Amino acid sequence: MKDLSWLSRTEALTGRDALEKLANSHVMVLGLGGVGSFAAEFICRAGVGKMTIIDGDTVDPSNRNRQLPALSTNHGVAKAEIMRERLLAINPELELTVIQDFIIPEKIPGLLDLQPNYCVEAIDSITPKLFFIRLALDAGIPFVSSMGAGGKVDPTKIRIADIGESYNCKLAQHIRKKLRKHGIRNGVKVAFSTELPDKNSLLYTDGSNFKKSAYGTMSYLPAAFGGAIASVAIRELMGTPVK
Repeated sequence: MKDLSWLSRTEALTGRDALEKLANSHVMVLGLGGVGSFAAEFICRAGVGKMTIIDGDTVDPSNRNRQLPALSTNHGVAKAEIMRERLLAINPELELTVIQDFIIPEKIPGLLDLQPNYCVEAIDSITPKLFFIRLALDAGIPFVSSMGAGGKVDPTKIRIADIGESYNCKLAQHIRKKLRKHGIRNGVKVAFSTELPDKNSLLYTDGSNFKKSAYGTMSYLPAAFGGAIASVAIRELMGTPVK
Protein backbone atom coordinates (compact mmCIF):
# COMPACT_ATOMS: atom_id res chain seq x y z
CA MET A 1 0.00 0.00 0.00
CA LYS A 2 1.39 3.38 -0.99
CA ASP A 3 2.00 6.01 1.66
CA LEU A 4 -0.50 8.82 1.08
CA SER A 5 0.21 10.67 4.33
CA TRP A 6 2.07 13.44 2.48
CA LEU A 7 -1.23 14.25 0.76
CA SER A 8 -3.07 15.10 3.99
CA ARG A 9 -3.88 18.63 2.77
CA THR A 10 -5.28 17.23 -0.46
CA GLU A 11 -7.31 14.63 1.41
CA ALA A 12 -8.80 17.34 3.62
CA LEU A 13 -10.23 18.91 0.46
CA THR A 14 -11.12 15.88 -1.66
CA GLY A 15 -11.74 13.07 0.81
CA ARG A 16 -10.05 9.67 0.95
CA ASP A 17 -11.96 8.03 -1.88
CA ALA A 18 -10.94 10.69 -4.40
CA LEU A 19 -7.35 10.50 -3.21
CA GLU A 20 -7.27 6.75 -3.76
CA LYS A 21 -8.76 7.16 -7.25
CA LEU A 22 -5.86 9.44 -8.12
CA ALA A 23 -3.33 7.07 -6.56
CA ASN A 24 -4.66 4.28 -8.80
CA SER A 25 -4.70 6.35 -12.00
CA HIS A 26 -2.26 6.57 -14.91
CA VAL A 27 -1.86 9.99 -16.53
CA MET A 28 0.16 10.62 -19.66
CA VAL A 29 1.60 14.09 -20.27
CA LEU A 30 2.61 14.78 -23.86
CA GLY A 31 5.09 17.65 -24.10
CA LEU A 32 7.13 19.16 -21.27
CA GLY A 33 7.45 22.78 -22.40
CA GLY A 34 5.99 25.79 -20.65
CA VAL A 35 2.50 24.26 -20.38
CA GLY A 36 3.26 20.56 -20.06
CA SER A 37 6.05 20.80 -17.50
CA PHE A 38 3.85 22.62 -15.02
CA ALA A 39 0.91 20.32 -15.77
CA ALA A 40 3.10 17.30 -15.03
CA GLU A 41 4.22 18.70 -11.69
CA PHE A 42 0.69 19.63 -10.62
CA ILE A 43 -0.53 16.14 -11.52
CA CYS A 44 2.29 14.56 -9.54
CA ARG A 45 1.63 16.78 -6.52
CA ALA A 46 -2.05 15.80 -6.63
CA GLY A 47 -1.04 12.22 -5.87
CA VAL A 48 -1.55 10.50 -9.21
CA GLY A 49 0.17 7.16 -8.75
CA LYS A 50 1.37 6.41 -12.26
CA MET A 51 2.58 8.82 -14.94
CA THR A 52 4.11 8.69 -18.38
CA ILE A 53 5.90 11.84 -19.58
CA ILE A 54 7.12 12.39 -23.12
CA ASP A 55 9.42 15.03 -24.61
CA GLY A 56 12.46 14.83 -26.85
CA ASP A 57 13.78 18.36 -26.44
CA THR A 58 16.65 19.77 -24.40
CA VAL A 59 16.81 22.98 -22.41
CA ASP A 60 17.61 26.09 -24.42
CA PRO A 61 18.42 29.48 -22.82
CA SER A 62 15.23 30.91 -24.35
CA ASN A 63 13.18 28.40 -22.32
CA ARG A 64 14.13 29.99 -19.00
CA ASN A 65 11.42 32.66 -19.13
CA ARG A 66 8.57 30.11 -18.84
CA GLN A 67 9.53 26.43 -18.57
CA LEU A 68 9.77 24.60 -15.26
CA PRO A 69 12.85 22.47 -16.12
CA ALA A 70 14.86 25.37 -17.56
CA LEU A 71 17.69 26.84 -15.47
CA SER A 72 20.91 28.65 -16.31
CA THR A 73 22.75 25.55 -15.04
CA ASN A 74 21.20 22.90 -17.29
CA HIS A 75 21.32 24.15 -20.87
CA GLY A 76 21.43 21.19 -23.26
CA VAL A 77 20.03 18.70 -20.75
CA ALA A 78 16.95 16.67 -21.71
CA LYS A 79 13.77 18.15 -20.27
CA ALA A 80 12.33 14.68 -19.74
CA GLU A 81 15.29 13.67 -17.56
CA ILE A 82 15.08 16.86 -15.51
CA MET A 83 11.39 16.25 -14.95
CA ARG A 84 12.09 12.60 -14.01
CA GLU A 85 14.33 13.73 -11.18
CA ARG A 86 11.91 16.43 -10.08
CA LEU A 87 8.76 14.27 -10.04
CA LEU A 88 10.45 11.42 -8.19
CA ALA A 89 11.79 13.89 -5.64
CA ILE A 90 8.19 14.99 -5.03
CA ASN A 91 6.85 11.43 -4.83
CA PRO A 92 9.46 8.65 -4.64
CA GLU A 93 6.68 6.03 -4.94
CA LEU A 94 5.46 7.40 -8.28
CA GLU A 95 5.40 4.77 -11.03
CA LEU A 96 7.04 6.89 -13.71
CA THR A 97 7.75 6.08 -17.34
CA VAL A 98 9.94 8.63 -19.11
CA ILE A 99 10.06 8.67 -22.90
CA GLN A 100 12.79 10.97 -24.18
CA ASP A 101 11.57 11.28 -27.74
CA PHE A 102 9.94 13.85 -29.97
CA ILE A 103 6.21 13.38 -30.36
CA ILE A 104 5.78 12.76 -34.07
CA PRO A 105 2.69 11.27 -35.75
CA GLU A 106 4.07 7.78 -36.27
CA LYS A 107 4.97 7.44 -32.56
CA ILE A 108 1.50 8.35 -31.23
CA PRO A 109 -0.21 4.93 -31.71
CA GLY A 110 2.49 3.30 -29.58
CA LEU A 111 2.03 5.89 -26.86
CA LEU A 112 -1.71 5.31 -26.72
CA ASP A 113 -1.05 1.55 -26.53
CA LEU A 114 0.20 2.24 -22.99
CA GLN A 115 -3.50 2.75 -22.13
CA PRO A 116 -3.39 5.72 -19.77
CA ASN A 117 -6.55 6.57 -17.88
CA TYR A 118 -6.17 10.18 -18.98
CA CYS A 119 -3.96 12.17 -21.35
CA VAL A 120 -2.86 15.76 -20.95
CA GLU A 121 -1.80 17.05 -24.36
CA ALA A 122 0.62 19.97 -24.48
CA ILE A 123 2.21 19.37 -27.88
CA ASP A 124 3.31 22.66 -29.45
CA SER A 125 3.26 21.50 -33.09
CA ILE A 126 0.08 21.32 -35.14
CA THR A 127 0.50 18.07 -37.09
CA PRO A 128 1.34 15.82 -34.08
CA LYS A 129 -1.38 17.57 -32.05
CA LEU A 130 -3.97 16.74 -34.71
CA PHE A 131 -2.83 13.14 -34.97
CA PHE A 132 -3.01 12.74 -31.21
CA ILE A 133 -6.53 14.21 -30.97
CA ARG A 134 -7.87 11.99 -33.75
CA LEU A 135 -6.26 8.81 -32.45
CA ALA A 136 -7.20 9.45 -28.81
CA LEU A 137 -10.81 9.97 -29.87
CA ASP A 138 -10.73 6.74 -31.89
CA ALA A 139 -9.22 4.87 -28.92
CA GLY A 140 -11.76 6.29 -26.47
CA ILE A 141 -9.02 7.60 -24.17
CA PRO A 142 -10.11 10.71 -22.21
CA PHE A 143 -7.90 13.74 -22.74
CA VAL A 144 -7.65 17.50 -22.52
CA SER A 145 -5.71 19.55 -25.05
CA SER A 146 -3.92 22.87 -24.59
CA MET A 147 -4.46 25.49 -27.24
CA GLY A 148 -2.35 28.63 -27.73
CA ALA A 149 -0.70 30.23 -24.69
CA GLY A 150 1.61 32.52 -26.66
CA GLY A 151 1.12 36.22 -27.24
CA LYS A 152 -1.16 36.59 -24.21
CA VAL A 153 -0.74 38.07 -20.73
CA ASP A 154 -4.05 37.71 -18.84
CA PRO A 155 -4.50 34.32 -17.09
CA THR A 156 -8.06 35.19 -16.07
CA LYS A 157 -9.08 34.80 -19.73
CA ILE A 158 -8.28 31.06 -19.79
CA ARG A 159 -11.34 28.88 -20.36
CA ILE A 160 -12.10 25.14 -20.48
CA ALA A 161 -14.62 24.20 -23.15
CA ASP A 162 -15.28 22.02 -26.15
CA ILE A 163 -13.13 23.13 -29.06
CA GLY A 164 -16.29 23.99 -30.96
CA GLU A 165 -16.98 26.72 -28.39
CA SER A 166 -13.48 28.25 -28.49
CA TYR A 167 -12.82 31.70 -29.93
CA ASN A 168 -10.05 34.31 -30.23
CA CYS A 169 -7.47 31.51 -30.46
CA LYS A 170 -5.74 31.06 -33.81
CA LEU A 171 -4.42 27.62 -32.91
CA ALA A 172 -7.86 26.36 -31.88
CA GLN A 173 -9.34 27.82 -35.05
CA HIS A 174 -6.79 26.00 -37.17
CA ILE A 175 -7.28 22.72 -35.30
CA ARG A 176 -11.08 23.05 -35.64
CA LYS A 177 -10.84 23.43 -39.41
CA LYS A 178 -8.52 20.42 -39.74
CA LEU A 179 -10.73 18.26 -37.51
CA ARG A 180 -13.85 19.13 -39.50
CA LYS A 181 -12.20 17.58 -42.56
CA HIS A 182 -12.22 14.31 -40.61
CA GLY A 183 -15.84 14.71 -39.51
CA ILE A 184 -14.93 15.85 -35.99
CA ARG A 185 -16.85 18.92 -34.81
CA ASN A 186 -16.99 18.43 -31.05
CA GLY A 187 -15.94 16.11 -28.25
CA VAL A 188 -12.51 17.69 -27.84
CA LYS A 189 -12.00 19.33 -24.45
CA VAL A 190 -9.51 22.20 -24.60
CA ALA A 191 -7.98 25.00 -22.60
CA PHE A 192 -7.94 28.23 -24.58
CA SER A 193 -7.74 31.95 -23.90
CA THR A 194 -10.37 34.46 -24.99
CA GLU A 195 -7.63 37.13 -25.07
CA LEU A 196 -6.51 38.16 -28.54
CA PRO A 197 -2.79 37.49 -29.07
CA ASP A 198 -0.32 40.32 -29.55
CA LYS A 199 0.41 39.98 -33.27
CA ASN A 200 3.58 42.06 -32.90
CA SER A 201 5.12 39.26 -30.83
CA LEU A 202 4.96 36.66 -33.62
CA LEU A 203 8.30 34.95 -34.27
CA TYR A 204 9.20 32.67 -37.17
CA THR A 205 11.21 29.51 -36.59
CA ASP A 206 13.24 27.17 -38.79
CA GLY A 207 10.24 24.88 -39.23
CA SER A 208 11.75 21.92 -37.37
CA ASN A 209 9.46 19.51 -35.51
CA PHE A 210 6.40 20.67 -37.47
CA LYS A 211 6.61 24.19 -36.02
CA LYS A 212 6.99 27.22 -38.28
CA SER A 213 6.18 30.10 -35.91
CA ALA A 214 5.49 31.01 -32.30
CA TYR A 215 4.32 33.99 -30.30
CA GLY A 216 6.31 35.65 -27.57
CA THR A 217 5.47 34.41 -24.08
CA MET A 218 5.10 35.73 -20.53
CA SER A 219 6.48 33.75 -17.60
CA TYR A 220 3.23 32.90 -15.84
CA LEU A 221 0.84 32.36 -18.76
CA PRO A 222 1.99 28.87 -19.87
CA ALA A 223 2.05 27.80 -16.21
CA ALA A 224 -1.54 28.98 -15.86
CA PHE A 225 -2.49 26.89 -18.88
CA GLY A 226 -0.65 23.96 -17.31
CA GLY A 227 -2.66 24.38 -14.13
CA ALA A 228 -5.88 24.55 -16.12
CA ILE A 229 -5.34 21.32 -18.05
CA ALA A 230 -3.94 19.51 -14.99
CA SER A 231 -7.08 20.48 -13.09
CA VAL A 232 -9.29 18.94 -15.78
CA ALA A 233 -7.46 15.61 -15.61
CA ILE A 234 -7.39 15.57 -11.81
CA ARG A 235 -11.05 16.52 -11.34
CA GLU A 236 -12.31 14.05 -13.93
CA LEU A 237 -10.22 11.21 -12.48
CA MET A 238 -11.71 11.98 -9.06
CA GLY A 239 -15.16 11.62 -10.60
CA THR A 240 -16.07 15.26 -11.04
CA PRO A 241 -16.78 15.81 -14.77
CA VAL A 242 -15.57 19.12 -16.16
CA LYS A 243 -18.04 20.54 -18.68
